[in-house]
Amino acid sequence: MIDVSERMARAVDAAAELLSKLRLDAMFVGGVARAAWLGGSLDGGPVDVVAVMSPEQKNQVAMMASHRGFRVEREEIAQSEELDLIPLHFESVRVHVLVASNALYARMVRGAQNVRLGERELKVPAAEDLALLLTLAEDFESVERLKEHPQFAQERFREMMTAVGLGERVR
Repeated sequence: MIDVSERMARAVDAAAELLSKLRLDAMFVGGVARAAWLGGSLDGGPVDVVAVMSPEQKNQVAMMASHRGFRVEREEIAQSEELDLIPLHFESVRVHVLVASNALYARMVRGAQNVRLGERELKVPAAEDLALLLTLAEDFESVERLKEHPQFAQERFREMMTAVGLGERVR
């Protein structure tokens, strides 16, 4: 179970509800995934979600979000068009819906694991996938902590890092 503040729980719940209503396969990354795997609390920062969707569905997400309590700023949407990102706001929390625009992210979403946040079940990346994302973010301390987790598969991580051209970063 993730230790989460009330305002962050509302934002995560709203994002999960939005994406499930649109029947999009998605996983929570960033702070939610870090808290799920490494513990600690989730009481600030943005809510980051990777969702598998077509380019046409990006507009559906923004439109439906605006009808479900999210603030959607059209200028932000236009500015983020090339980034495959849908920037939203829920109350005082920024929510970033990232489009799984390549096979790697789509595979990560398919292999995501379930965690509980209150009454809601969410998907977060597998430990090795999160380690890859944390490596790309240069959060090497969290990667080392994650490698100590009993569910972490070192060989799978090594294979993935090699497949994406980052094999030299695996210790």
